[in-house]
Amino acid sequence: MRESSTKSQIVRLTGDFTHSIRDPLWRDIPLSTGFKNLFSSEPMQKLSRIKQLGPAHLLYPGAVHTRLDHSLGVFHATRLIVLSLLTDLSKTNREAFFTQSGIQAVLAAAMLHDLGHFPYAHALKDVVSREHESLGAEMIANHSGLRAIIEQQLGTSVDAVCQIIDPSLPCDDGEIRFFRTILSGTLDPDKLDYLSRDALFCGIPYGMQDASYIIRHLFVTGQNVLAIPLEAIGSVEHLLFAKYSMYRNVYWHPTTRGATAMIKKAVHLAMRDDLFAESDLYDLDDESFAVLFSRFGDSEANLLFARVRNNDLLVPLATVPFHADHTYHQRVYREPQERERLEQSIHTSLARRYPTLAEHEVIIDIPEDLSFESDIPIAVQDASIHPFSEVDELFSPQVVKAFTASLRKIRLYLPEHIEPNHAHLALTEQLELHHG
Repeated sequence: MRESSTKSQIVRLTGDFTHSIRDPLWRDIPLSTGFKNLFSSEPMQKLSRIKQLGPAHLLYPGAVHTRLDHSLGVFHATRLIVLSLLTDLSKTNREAFFTQSGIQAVLAAAMLHDLGHFPYAHALKDVVSREHESLGAEMIANHSGLRAIIEQQLGTSVDAVCQIIDPSLPCDDGEIRFFRTILSGTLDPDKLDYLSRDALFCGIPYGMQDASYIIRHLFVTGQNVLAIPLEAIGSVEHLLFAKYSMYRNVYWHPTTRGATAMIKKAVHLAMRDDLFAESDLYDLDDESFAVLFSRFGDSEANLLFARVRNNDLLVPLATVPFHADHTYHQRVYREPQERERLEQSIHTSLARRYPTLAEHEVIIDIPEDLSFESDIPIAVQDASIHPFSEVDELFSPQVVKAFTASLRKIRLYLPEHIEPNHAHLALTEQLELHHG
């Protein structure tokens, strides 16, 4: 990669971006011709047919924004971050270690970072074996149209783009490793966009970020590490609080979790019954996902999915705390087969009172482990750099643990005609019986 001066890179990041797309969150998003063509490519446009928040629109009807909206926002935030870092380096008479090719690579990676997503991909982590980052990198490497735009119009390397997106790929390039930290970290452009965008479309205030303040205060240390000064530590705290609030009120709201759990079980049942293979999911959008299930007629899988489509959801009738140090709780969380056995046992218990209760109408949901820790280095007044956890007095390990514990519950979803006391008794008895 050929080095360019810091000032010429700033000029390229402003002067070449002559196209514009209107966005409800960021307003005008400038694009160069190459990035406009990347945005208009068929793989990118597929993301316009995949809702960003899956079934959350059943709770918040406005939440029908798409992964294309979000991807464009992440691209824009990444460009602003790189531009801010270059401007700061220029003011302090430091030459950037970024190359023009590297900058183009991280911007392309930002726009394409969700390319490996299919409908409900995050919810299906324990049903499918591939990470969306790995799928996305593979798609980019194998798509001739994307390769042509990246190499010929953006003037950068497909390998570099893939290495930034997929951290499992080997990389010995220091610049690329630095750009990975920009795209995936506590104050990354992904969070700066999705927390604010999701809050905007849900119509709630909790997730909104002061993105311009955060971006303006990010800087590169003398050791080429992305950091933020102590005076801006409140922005990190606000982001972590916002993340908690959005999980509590949107992502892990019992209604959202219930709809997601129903879809996850529908996919599990369909794959168990050999109705489709995991790889059949990868090229789907929301509509083709629904069409696929509609072909399964009166199967348990389609009956469950159709209920979600019609907002006829199972309801959480019993909830108990999840204990991370409880061996059986961990088994139910980590092993789908164990969770299915528990569901079957609960069904057997309840079916004595409710003979019409179908086995697929009994669903256990346990959210994954979630971190509220920060890895962003903090620069204190003597210019020394310290980990966030050493400097911040608010997000102690105890507070972080309490945040996670307050969100992680074992919930039993059932048809609403089941008495809650019967549901709670069945759940607690079977948990104790299996643990014993």
